[in-house]
Formats: sequence, structure tokens, C-alpha cells
Amino acid sequence: MTELRALRRAVRWSIAAVIPGELVLMVCLATGTRIPPQARMAVELAMFAVMIAAATLLALDYHRQRRGGLTWRQVIDAAVSDLVPMVVGKLIVHELKLFTSFLRWGTRRGPHGVGKDDVAVPYASGQAAIMYSFLVVCVVETVALAYLIPWPPVHTIVLVLDVWGVFFIVALQASCVVRPHVIGADGSLRLRYGALLDIHIPAHRIASARVERRYPDSGPAAVDRDGGADLAVASQTTVTVELTEPIAFARPLGKLVEARTFRYYAEDPESTVATLRARATLDKT
Repeated sequence: MTELRALRRAVRWSIAAVIPGELVLMVCLATGTRIPPQARMAVELAMFAVMIAAATLLALDYHRQRRGGLTWRQVIDAAVSDLVPMVVGKLIVHELKLFTSFLRWGTRRGPHGVGKDDVAVPYASGQAAIMYSFLVVCVVETVALAYLIPWPPVHTIVLVLDVWGVFFIVALQASCVVRPHVIGADGSLRLRYGALLDIHIPAHRIASARVERRYPDSGPAAVDRDGGADLAVASQTTVTVELTEPIAFARPLGKLVEARTFRYYAEDPESTVATLRARATLDKT
């Protein structure tokens, strides 16, 4: 097991070191920059060696997990989780969800995860002005740097990063539009922030709900010493929900925490609270 952990650590560090070099090589080839054959060969051999090591590690983890009686799908998931750090996996999943949310928003397919009898609670408009201001700044920066940077490789790298930044802002806002909060037909509550957060609260855990405007300065879904979590939009929340007992949930980078109070933003807090009280049969307190 010690040797396996050492191999896993070596593969992770090797991937982190080799992938940037491979990306730089691809950019140089795309821009027509001449690369010494020795440097190109060294990068390709390093990438090949890392791929062989990663495949070997996955095979070893597969056989180790298989002996535990798991199904082949569970074994593959466990093997990939052992190889890929949790934070990296979360970021990859988030990028995929951003892309699918962008497609859903662009094709006008309607909100994600909202059933026939569920009630969607939108929140994206609360941050629209800020997000679109960031978008304008990113577009201006992209155009300005395209004229100011004279070196083709650097120009291409910066252009790719700027275009990705523009896409990220649009996709993040789109994910908040198509992934609203949801009040279920059974009185349950699903709190979300785009593709970053997804918290399910059963109806029987909800003790009370009230309209309450607050302006927290904590990070997304950070839990304070009193067990309260803030899901702020544009640094404000409008609804506070108290639970009968704490529930566990995952923060954006995967850290598990517990909270007994959730404060979140809703565009129409009065209607949201009224619907939640009616469906969860809460006291009007």
C-alpha cells in the first residue's frame, strides 16, 4: 500500500508538470513557432511515460477495488477518484456542468431539475448587472490585448485565456438561470448556485421560513459558528430557513460541512416563503 501511495503521488505531480508543457507545445505548433526537435521529443516522451504510469495505477486500483466486491462501475469510479484529486475532479465536473448549462440556456430548454408540480425560485437576476459588467470588461481586455501583444505565442495563449474568461462569465450566469432553487411538490427545498452548489433539504427537516434581508460577507455556503450557511447573490440574502436538525452538504470544492440555518437569495422572497410554508406545512412564524 505504501508503494501504491507513492506511485499515486508521483503520477499526480507528473501530470501537473507535464500537461502545461504539452499545452505550450500545442500553442507553439498552432502559431507556427519553430520548436527544436529535441524539446518536442522530450515533451512527447514525458507525456507518454505519464500516460503509461497513470494506466498502470488505474489497473492496480481497479484490481484492488474489485476484490472488495464492488460492481465494475463502482470500481472504475473509485479508481478514478483515487488517481484524480477531489478538488481537480470537482473543477472538471463543474466545467462540464457549465457547458451543459450554457447549451440548455442557449437552446431555451427550460430550468434543470424542476418537475411538473415543483416551483422554481429564480435568483440569477440579482447578480445580472454585476456579471454583465464583468463581461464587458473582459471583452474590452480581450480586444485591447489582441492589439498590444506582438509575440504570436504569447498572443495566442492570452487570447485563449481571455476567450475562456468570457465564456466562463456567460456560462456561469446561464447556469444560475437554468439551475434555480426548487420547492418540491412534497415541500422539500433544493438550494443551488449554478453548478457550484446543490443542497437538498427534506420537507420534514424544515422548521420555519421567513423573509429576512441580510448582507453577509462570507464565502459561498460558508458555515458560521452558529451553524448558519449563506448562499448570497450579489452579497445579499432575502430568505432564512431554520431546520429541525443540521444537514450535511458539500461546499464548492468538496469539503463536507453541516448547517442548521440556510440564508439564500430569492427574487420574490414573499412568494417563496408563502409557497414553502404552504407545502411544508410550517407555522407562520
